Amino acid sequence: PPLSQEAVVSRNYIDWIMSLPWKKTSKDSISLEQAEEILNKTHAGLKKPKERIIEFIAAKKFSKTLERSPIICLIGPPGVGKTSLGKSIADSLEREFVRISLGGLKDEAEIRGHRRTYIGAMPGKIIQAMRKAKTANPVILLDEIDKMSSDFHGDPSSALLEVLDPEQNKSFVDHYLEIEYDLSKVMFIATANHADGIPYALYDRMERIILSGYSEEEKAEIARAFLIPKNLKEYGLKRTQFKLPDEILKGIISNYTREAGVRQIERIIAKLMRKVIQLLLKDPTIKSVTVTNELIKEWLGHPRYKRTLLEKGYERIGLATGLAWTEVGGDVLEIEVSVLPGKGGLTLTGQLGEVMQESAHAALSYIRSRTEILGLKESFYASKDIHIHVPEGATPKDGPSAGITICTALVSALSKNPTRADVAMTGEVTLRGRVLAIGGLKEKVLAARQQGIKLVIIPEENRGDMEEVLKDIGTEDHLEITCVKSMDEVLRLALERNPFVHVAEKVAPQEENLGEQKTTKVKEKKAPAAKKAPSKKK
Repeated sequence: PPLSQEAVVSRNYIDWIMSLPWKKTSKDSISLEQAEEILNKTHAGLKKPKERIIEFIAAKKFSKTLERSPIICLIGPPGVGKTSLGKSIADSLEREFVRISLGGLKDEAEIRGHRRTYIGAMPGKIIQAMRKAKTANPVILLDEIDKMSSDFHGDPSSALLEVLDPEQNKSFVDHYLEIEYDLSKVMFIATANHADGIPYALYDRMERIILSGYSEEEKAEIARAFLIPKNLKEYGLKRTQFKLPDEILKGIISNYTREAGVRQIERIIAKLMRKVIQLLLKDPTIKSVTVTNELIKEWLGHPRYKRTLLEKGYERIGLATGLAWTEVGGDVLEIEVSVLPGKGGLTLTGQLGEVMQESAHAALSYIRSRTEILGLKESFYASKDIHIHVPEGATPKDGPSAGITICTALVSALSKNPTRADVAMTGEVTLRGRVLAIGGLKEKVLAARQQGIKLVIIPEENRGDMEEVLKDIGTEDHLEITCVKSMDEVLRLALERNPFVHVAEKVAPQEENLGEQKTTKVKEKKAPAAKKAPSKKK
């Protein structure tokens, strides 16, 4: 009977099969120049993902037989444009665009669909997206792929393995359809905030592109080119009615925002426009409003994230400046060390994680093994208690890259030798004093520059990363980046007085065959104030 349950289920099943795009595809007729223009028009920066898309378009035009589309994973902090970049990629390819939100997904059937024996059964999100796209080669954005979870219903990340594997997705089978469907022509773009949240088997199937946070110059450019025009249109303001000078905009970015992306900046710009609209409505004689520092203080209050360098001299004994990577960009933090009469105890405070605590123990062991060269008493440890503290105690901190900072602060406190206030550093230290590579270099260098740091010490193993960073952030004039191999080099650079002067011309064994220290100078336009971050990882 036509109204029976079986008839309804069968009719729905046939409707789904008939409505899917089995052969229909979009033609990639756009030129390389047009595609590049579309990407640059909608997004500032993001050089690597743009290059990858242009490469694909070029390969597609060159080879008539290329059917397989790349599977890309954009990894970066919130607000850097991962989701909107997916739409721009679809526009640059002249393909249909469908977004699938995976945040909070915990049922495998959401991906593969339910079998028709269940009441109200439907295909999974992938087949639904194909029906919505109406073509067999759309761009499908898998948003927040790192936010999936699993429960007794199954693991959706495991179901995605078949979808994102180029060798298997030619014959993807949805539980509802129970017919093979070809997904090989689909360009899948996944987005994630952290690579740690993506299962390795899934992570390995995707081409990863890391999107770093924007520099302050890039944020100002994005605000000027995209955010201000967008909000002017939204609020119905004319360009002549709202004027925001460049120096005021940069001050807002430096002193009132703390993020890797530009969402907070957009909210502030929108707030300023609402304030301007109020003034225009209250006094019809006002035709234009130029935002000034006085108006900023009145409307936004005092600067929230402005920082200043600590004083030189006595206050710098036992205090070293480190660089941290956080979810919202880089940050500068101080590490404090106090040496007290005691019996050899070591106290660590400031919500330090296990890895950071181990770094502190390794740094102390390195110092104990080099007491003679550092001019310390061999028995200093037996009669002293050492307290290491990292301020902002409510914020959890972890990671190995604070090793050389902790070691420098310890040597400073034990030898009463103050550290330089204009030096910041990052690197892992070993028991033998070797300095090992770290991650998040771009964010850390940007944080140091914003703080007004003049010398940044990084591991020699990060020299290649440094060259990439300099390409991204441009050349500056007062910031120096120095690559080091050993802890002895760090101490010579970071302390006010040479810690090895008492050993005359004796060369420390650690320094043999390490090669000479290399310094890279970069040009600086301006050093705006920095932002603090809510959670820190070294």
